[in-house]
Amino acid sequence: MIYLLYFLLAAFLSLAITPLIKKIAGVLKIIDVPVRPLKTHQKSTPLLGGLAVYVSFLIAVLIYLKFGLPDFNIVPLKFFLGLIFGGLVLVVGGALDDKFNLPPKILWLFPALASLMVVWSGIGVGIKSITNPFGGPPISIDYTFKLSIVNCQLSVVLVWLWMMGMIFTTKFLDGLDGLCSGIALIGGLTMFVISLGPKVNQPITASLAIIFSGALLGYLIYAFYPASIFLGESGSTFLGFMLGVLSIILGAKIATALLVMGIPILDVAWVITRRLWYRRSPFKGDRQHLHFRLLDIGLSHRQTVLVLYGISAVFGGTAVFLQSKGKLIALLILSGVMLIFGLTTVVVYKRKHPPIPD
Repeated sequence: MIYLLYFLLAAFLSLAITPLIKKIAGVLKIIDVPVRPLKTHQKSTPLLGGLAVYVSFLIAVLIYLKFGLPDFNIVPLKFFLGLIFGGLVLVVGGALDDKFNLPPKILWLFPALASLMVVWSGIGVGIKSITNPFGGPPISIDYTFKLSIVNCQLSVVLVWLWMMGMIFTTKFLDGLDGLCSGIALIGGLTMFVISLGPKVNQPITASLAIIFSGALLGYLIYAFYPASIFLGESGSTFLGFMLGVLSIILGAKIATALLVMGIPILDVAWVITRRLWYRRSPFKGDRQHLHFRLLDIGLSHRQTVLVLYGISAVFGGTAVFLQSKGKLIALLILSGVMLIFGLTTVVVYKRKHPPIPD
Protein backbone atom coordinates (compact mmCIF):
# COMPACT_ATOMS: atom_id res chain seq x y z
CA MET A 1 0.00 0.00 0.00
CA ILE A 2 2.87 2.39 0.74
CA TYR A 3 4.34 1.83 -2.73
CA LEU A 4 0.91 2.36 -4.29
CA LEU A 5 0.56 5.65 -2.40
CA TYR A 6 3.93 6.89 -3.68
CA PHE A 7 3.01 5.79 -7.20
CA LEU A 8 -0.31 7.64 -7.09
CA LEU A 9 1.31 10.69 -5.48
CA ALA A 10 3.88 11.01 -8.26
CA ALA A 11 1.25 10.38 -10.94
CA PHE A 12 -1.08 13.00 -9.47
CA LEU A 13 1.75 15.54 -9.24
CA SER A 14 2.68 14.91 -12.86
CA LEU A 15 -0.95 15.18 -13.97
CA ALA A 16 -1.26 18.52 -12.18
CA ILE A 17 2.13 19.99 -13.08
CA THR A 18 2.31 19.09 -16.79
CA PRO A 19 -0.44 21.54 -17.89
CA LEU A 20 1.35 24.30 -15.97
CA ILE A 21 4.63 23.45 -17.71
CA LYS A 22 2.82 23.55 -21.06
CA LYS A 23 1.73 27.11 -20.35
CA ILE A 24 5.23 28.11 -19.26
CA ALA A 25 6.70 26.62 -22.45
CA GLY A 26 4.17 28.59 -24.49
CA VAL A 27 4.96 31.87 -22.73
CA LEU A 28 8.71 31.32 -23.14
CA LYS A 29 8.19 30.17 -26.73
CA ILE A 30 9.93 26.87 -26.14
CA ILE A 31 8.07 25.14 -28.93
CA ASP A 32 8.88 22.31 -31.32
CA VAL A 33 7.98 23.48 -34.81
CA PRO A 34 7.41 20.56 -37.24
CA VAL A 35 10.15 20.46 -39.86
CA ARG A 36 10.15 17.55 -42.31
CA PRO A 37 11.36 14.84 -42.64
CA LEU A 38 12.43 14.23 -39.02
CA LYS A 39 9.27 15.59 -37.39
CA THR A 40 6.10 13.51 -37.42
CA HIS A 41 3.73 15.91 -35.66
CA GLN A 42 1.46 18.24 -37.59
CA LYS A 43 1.48 21.37 -35.42
CA SER A 44 3.81 23.28 -33.15
CA THR A 45 3.97 21.58 -29.73
CA PRO A 46 5.34 22.79 -26.38
CA LEU A 47 8.53 21.21 -25.08
CA LEU A 48 9.76 21.02 -21.44
CA GLY A 49 7.79 17.85 -20.69
CA GLY A 50 10.93 16.55 -18.99
CA LEU A 51 10.71 19.40 -16.52
CA ALA A 52 7.22 18.21 -15.49
CA VAL A 53 8.52 14.67 -14.95
CA TYR A 54 11.55 15.89 -12.99
CA VAL A 55 9.62 18.28 -10.74
CA SER A 56 6.98 15.64 -9.99
CA PHE A 57 9.68 13.08 -9.23
CA LEU A 58 11.62 15.56 -7.08
CA ILE A 59 8.62 16.56 -4.94
CA ALA A 60 7.63 12.93 -4.38
CA VAL A 61 11.22 11.96 -3.49
CA LEU A 62 11.50 14.84 -1.00
CA ILE A 63 8.24 13.69 0.62
CA TYR A 64 9.65 10.17 0.73
CA LEU A 65 12.86 11.40 2.37
CA LYS A 66 10.82 13.32 4.95
CA PHE A 67 8.19 10.73 5.83
CA GLY A 68 9.45 7.44 4.39
CA LEU A 69 12.40 7.34 6.79
CA PRO A 70 14.84 5.59 4.41
CA ASP A 71 17.84 3.84 5.97
CA PHE A 72 20.80 6.03 5.02
CA ASN A 73 23.14 3.28 6.18
CA ILE A 74 22.01 1.29 3.15
CA VAL A 75 21.71 4.15 0.64
CA PRO A 76 23.51 7.25 1.99
CA LEU A 77 21.99 10.70 1.61
CA LYS A 78 24.85 11.55 -0.77
CA PHE A 79 23.33 9.12 -3.29
CA PHE A 80 20.05 11.03 -3.27
CA LEU A 81 21.92 14.31 -3.72
CA GLY A 82 23.76 12.92 -6.74
CA LEU A 83 20.45 11.76 -8.18
CA ILE A 84 18.68 15.09 -7.59
CA PHE A 85 21.46 17.41 -8.75
CA GLY A 86 22.46 15.18 -11.67
CA GLY A 87 18.87 15.30 -12.88
CA LEU A 88 18.78 19.07 -12.35
CA VAL A 89 21.85 19.53 -14.57
CA LEU A 90 20.15 17.60 -17.38
CA VAL A 91 16.86 19.47 -17.01
CA VAL A 92 18.52 22.90 -17.04
CA GLY A 93 20.85 22.00 -19.91
CA GLY A 94 18.01 20.43 -21.88
CA ALA A 95 15.76 23.45 -21.38
CA LEU A 96 18.54 25.73 -22.65
CA ASP A 97 18.90 23.54 -25.73
CA ASP A 98 15.15 23.47 -26.34
CA LYS A 99 15.16 27.27 -26.27
CA PHE A 100 18.45 28.17 -27.97
CA ASN A 101 19.31 25.01 -29.98
CA LEU A 102 22.79 24.59 -28.51
CA PRO A 103 25.56 23.06 -30.67
CA PRO A 104 26.47 19.39 -30.00
CA LYS A 105 29.98 20.32 -28.78
CA ILE A 106 28.34 22.11 -25.84
CA LEU A 107 25.30 19.88 -25.43
CA TRP A 108 27.24 16.74 -24.46
CA LEU A 109 28.72 18.53 -21.44
CA PHE A 110 25.45 18.33 -19.48
CA PRO A 111 25.18 14.50 -19.64
CA ALA A 112 28.90 14.26 -18.85
CA LEU A 113 28.51 16.45 -15.76
CA ALA A 114 25.36 14.64 -14.60
CA SER A 115 27.18 11.30 -14.95
CA LEU A 116 30.09 12.67 -12.94
CA MET A 117 27.65 13.60 -10.18
CA VAL A 118 26.53 9.98 -10.07
CA VAL A 119 30.18 8.96 -9.71
CA TRP A 120 30.68 11.62 -7.00
CA SER A 121 27.68 10.31 -5.09
CA GLY A 122 29.31 6.89 -4.92
CA ILE A 123 26.48 5.07 -6.73
CA GLY A 124 28.02 1.87 -8.06
CA VAL A 125 31.60 3.01 -7.48
CA GLY A 126 32.11 0.42 -4.77
CA ILE A 127 31.23 -2.44 -7.13
CA LYS A 128 34.15 -4.89 -7.04
CA SER A 129 32.81 -7.55 -9.39
CA ILE A 130 30.06 -8.32 -11.87
CA THR A 131 28.06 -11.52 -12.30
CA ASN A 132 29.54 -14.13 -14.62
CA PRO A 133 26.79 -14.81 -17.20
CA PHE A 134 28.29 -18.24 -17.93
CA GLY A 135 28.19 -19.32 -14.29
CA GLY A 136 31.11 -19.73 -11.93
CA PRO A 137 32.71 -17.05 -9.75
CA PRO A 138 31.96 -13.34 -10.36
CA ILE A 139 34.23 -11.38 -12.69
CA SER A 140 36.45 -8.99 -10.75
CA ILE A 141 36.60 -5.33 -11.80
CA ASP A 142 38.56 -4.23 -8.74
CA TYR A 143 41.33 -2.56 -10.69
CA THR A 144 42.99 0.84 -10.48
CA PHE A 145 44.91 2.50 -13.30
CA LYS A 146 46.36 5.89 -14.11
CA LEU A 147 44.09 8.25 -16.03
CA SER A 148 45.90 11.46 -16.98
CA ILE A 149 47.41 12.71 -13.69
CA VAL A 150 45.14 10.78 -11.30
CA ASN A 151 44.61 7.16 -10.36
CA CYS A 152 41.19 5.94 -11.40
CA GLN A 153 39.20 2.90 -10.32
CA LEU A 154 37.80 0.80 -13.16
CA SER A 155 34.32 0.79 -11.63
CA VAL A 156 34.31 4.63 -11.75
CA VAL A 157 34.98 4.62 -15.49
CA LEU A 158 32.41 1.89 -16.14
CA VAL A 159 29.71 3.70 -14.14
CA TRP A 160 30.37 6.95 -16.04
CA LEU A 161 30.33 5.20 -19.43
CA TRP A 162 27.16 3.29 -18.54
CA MET A 163 25.39 6.49 -17.52
CA MET A 164 26.44 8.27 -20.72
CA GLY A 165 25.27 5.32 -22.81
CA MET A 166 21.84 5.21 -21.17
CA ILE A 167 21.38 8.98 -21.42
CA PHE A 168 22.16 9.05 -25.12
CA THR A 169 20.04 5.96 -25.80
CA THR A 170 16.86 7.63 -24.55
CA LYS A 171 17.91 10.89 -26.19
CA PHE A 172 17.97 9.21 -29.61
CA LEU A 173 14.88 7.14 -28.83
CA ASP A 174 12.69 10.23 -28.38
CA GLY A 175 11.33 10.37 -31.92
CA LEU A 176 7.62 9.51 -31.62
CA ASP A 177 4.85 10.65 -29.28
CA GLY A 178 5.06 8.76 -26.00
CA LEU A 179 7.69 6.28 -27.21
CA CYS A 180 10.55 7.24 -24.91
CA SER A 181 8.42 7.90 -21.83
CA GLY A 182 6.42 4.69 -22.30
CA ILE A 183 9.48 2.46 -22.61
CA ALA A 184 11.05 4.24 -19.62
CA LEU A 185 7.84 3.53 -17.68
CA ILE A 186 8.17 -0.16 -18.52
CA GLY A 187 11.78 -0.01 -17.37
CA GLY A 188 10.86 1.71 -14.11
CA LEU A 189 8.16 -0.86 -13.30
CA THR A 190 10.56 -3.70 -14.12
CA MET A 191 13.15 -2.25 -11.74
CA PHE A 192 10.43 -1.90 -9.08
CA VAL A 193 9.43 -5.56 -9.30
CA ILE A 194 13.05 -6.72 -9.20
CA SER A 195 13.73 -4.48 -6.18
CA LEU A 196 11.05 -6.34 -4.22
CA GLY A 197 12.37 -9.79 -5.13
CA PRO A 198 14.04 -11.93 -2.44
CA LYS A 199 17.45 -11.75 -4.14
CA VAL A 200 17.52 -7.95 -4.15
CA ASN A 201 15.04 -6.83 -1.47
CA GLN A 202 15.84 -3.10 -1.64
CA PRO A 203 12.85 -1.04 -0.42
CA ILE A 204 14.65 2.25 -1.11
CA THR A 205 15.32 1.34 -4.74
CA ALA A 206 11.75 0.08 -5.05
CA SER A 207 10.47 3.43 -3.74
CA LEU A 208 12.59 5.41 -6.22
CA ALA A 209 11.53 3.17 -9.11
CA ILE A 210 7.80 3.39 -8.32
CA ILE A 211 7.96 7.17 -7.84
CA PHE A 212 9.73 7.49 -11.20
CA SER A 213 7.11 5.25 -12.82
CA GLY A 214 4.24 7.27 -11.35
CA ALA A 215 5.69 10.55 -12.62
CA LEU A 216 5.99 9.01 -16.08
CA LEU A 217 2.44 7.65 -16.09
CA GLY A 218 0.96 11.05 -15.21
CA TYR A 219 2.99 12.70 -17.95
CA LEU A 220 2.27 9.98 -20.53
CA ILE A 221 -1.44 10.84 -20.45
CA TYR A 222 -0.49 14.10 -22.16
CA ALA A 223 2.36 12.68 -24.24
CA PHE A 224 0.74 9.67 -25.94
CA TYR A 225 -0.26 10.16 -29.56
CA PRO A 226 -1.36 12.78 -30.40
CA ALA A 227 0.90 14.46 -27.83
CA SER A 228 0.10 17.91 -26.46
CA ILE A 229 3.60 18.26 -24.99
CA PHE A 230 7.01 16.74 -25.76
CA LEU A 231 9.78 15.64 -23.40
CA GLY A 232 12.35 17.87 -25.03
CA GLU A 233 16.07 17.45 -24.48
CA SER A 234 15.65 17.71 -20.70
CA GLY A 235 13.20 14.82 -20.54
CA SER A 236 14.80 12.48 -23.05
CA THR A 237 18.13 12.66 -21.19
CA PHE A 238 16.66 12.57 -17.67
CA LEU A 239 14.81 9.33 -18.41
CA GLY A 240 18.00 7.56 -19.46
CA PHE A 241 19.77 9.02 -16.45
CA MET A 242 17.17 7.55 -14.08
CA LEU A 243 17.20 4.11 -15.73
CA GLY A 244 20.99 4.09 -15.55
CA VAL A 245 21.01 5.00 -11.84
CA LEU A 246 18.29 2.48 -10.92
CA SER A 247 20.08 -0.36 -12.69
CA ILE A 248 23.32 0.44 -10.84
CA ILE A 249 21.91 0.79 -7.32
CA LEU A 250 20.00 -2.45 -7.85
CA GLY A 251 23.41 -4.12 -7.71
CA ALA A 252 24.62 -3.58 -11.27
CA LYS A 253 21.51 -5.10 -12.90
CA ILE A 254 22.92 -4.06 -16.26
CA ALA A 255 21.42 -7.05 -18.08
CA THR A 256 17.96 -6.04 -16.87
CA ALA A 257 18.30 -2.55 -18.32
CA LEU A 258 19.73 -4.01 -21.52
CA LEU A 259 16.71 -6.27 -21.93
CA VAL A 260 14.17 -3.48 -21.34
CA MET A 261 16.09 -1.01 -23.51
CA GLY A 262 17.58 -3.61 -25.84
CA ILE A 263 15.83 -2.56 -29.05
CA PRO A 264 16.59 1.18 -28.55
CA ILE A 265 20.21 0.44 -27.58
CA LEU A 266 20.81 -1.78 -30.62
CA ASP A 267 19.01 0.73 -32.81
CA VAL A 268 21.18 3.59 -31.55
CA ALA A 269 24.35 1.52 -32.00
CA TRP A 270 23.37 0.68 -35.59
CA VAL A 271 22.42 4.26 -36.50
CA ILE A 272 25.60 5.77 -35.02
CA THR A 273 27.79 3.14 -36.72
CA ARG A 274 26.07 3.85 -40.03
CA ARG A 275 26.54 7.60 -39.67
CA LEU A 276 30.23 7.21 -38.87
CA TRP A 277 30.66 4.78 -41.77
CA TYR A 278 29.33 7.41 -44.17
CA ARG A 279 31.45 10.06 -42.41
CA ARG A 280 28.50 11.97 -41.03
CA SER A 281 28.12 13.42 -37.57
CA PRO A 282 26.68 10.81 -35.16
CA PHE A 283 24.57 13.61 -33.65
CA LYS A 284 22.94 14.71 -36.93
CA GLY A 285 19.41 13.31 -37.08
CA ASP A 286 18.02 11.18 -39.91
CA ARG A 287 15.18 8.71 -40.54
CA GLN A 288 17.27 5.55 -40.14
CA HIS A 289 15.95 4.77 -36.65
CA LEU A 290 13.75 1.70 -36.35
CA HIS A 291 10.66 3.67 -35.31
CA PHE A 292 10.90 5.78 -38.47
CA ARG A 293 11.42 2.65 -40.55
CA LEU A 294 8.23 1.13 -39.12
CA LEU A 295 6.33 4.30 -40.03
CA ASP A 296 7.78 4.22 -43.55
CA ILE A 297 6.57 0.66 -44.19
CA GLY A 298 3.00 1.58 -43.33
CA LEU A 299 2.47 1.19 -39.58
CA SER A 300 0.54 4.00 -37.95
CA HIS A 301 2.06 6.18 -35.26
CA ARG A 302 0.19 4.36 -32.48
CA GLN A 303 0.92 0.91 -33.93
CA THR A 304 4.65 1.65 -34.10
CA VAL A 305 4.77 2.85 -30.50
CA LEU A 306 2.68 -0.07 -29.21
CA VAL A 307 4.84 -2.63 -31.05
CA LEU A 308 7.98 -1.23 -29.41
CA TYR A 309 6.19 -1.08 -26.03
CA GLY A 310 5.32 -4.75 -26.44
CA ILE A 311 8.86 -5.82 -27.21
CA SER A 312 10.25 -3.91 -24.23
CA ALA A 313 7.54 -5.32 -21.94
CA VAL A 314 8.16 -8.91 -23.03
CA PHE A 315 11.91 -8.78 -22.58
CA GLY A 316 11.60 -6.67 -19.42
CA GLY A 317 9.28 -9.32 -18.02
CA THR A 318 11.80 -12.05 -18.75
CA ALA A 319 14.40 -10.09 -16.76
CA VAL A 320 12.25 -10.49 -13.63
CA PHE A 321 12.36 -14.30 -13.76
CA LEU A 322 15.64 -15.20 -15.49
CA GLN A 323 19.02 -15.72 -13.87
CA SER A 324 22.25 -14.36 -15.34
CA LYS A 325 22.74 -17.12 -17.92
CA GLY A 326 19.09 -16.92 -18.94
CA LYS A 327 19.40 -13.15 -19.36
CA LEU A 328 22.41 -13.66 -21.63
CA ILE A 329 20.37 -16.03 -23.80
CA ALA A 330 17.50 -13.51 -23.81
CA LEU A 331 19.92 -10.78 -24.93
CA LEU A 332 21.08 -12.98 -27.81
CA ILE A 333 17.45 -13.61 -28.78
CA LEU A 334 16.77 -9.89 -28.55
CA SER A 335 19.70 -9.21 -30.89
CA GLY A 336 18.21 -11.71 -33.33
CA VAL A 337 14.80 -10.03 -33.08
CA MET A 338 16.42 -6.67 -33.80
CA LEU A 339 18.26 -8.10 -36.82
CA ILE A 340 15.05 -9.65 -38.21
CA PHE A 341 13.16 -6.42 -37.54
CA GLY A 342 15.79 -4.36 -39.32
CA LEU A 343 16.04 -6.62 -42.37
CA THR A 344 12.26 -6.92 -42.65
CA THR A 345 11.70 -3.16 -42.56
CA VAL A 346 14.39 -2.63 -45.22
CA VAL A 347 12.90 -5.28 -47.54
CA VAL A 348 9.31 -4.04 -47.10
CA TYR A 349 10.38 -0.42 -47.54
CA LYS A 350 12.16 -1.20 -50.82
CA ARG A 351 9.10 -3.03 -52.10
CA LYS A 352 6.82 -0.13 -51.20
CA HIS A 353 9.27 2.46 -52.54
CA PRO A 354 11.04 0.92 -55.56
CA PRO A 355 13.80 3.02 -57.14
CA ILE A 356 12.69 5.23 -60.01
CA PRO A 357 14.26 3.98 -63.27
CA ASP A 358 16.43 6.38 -65.26
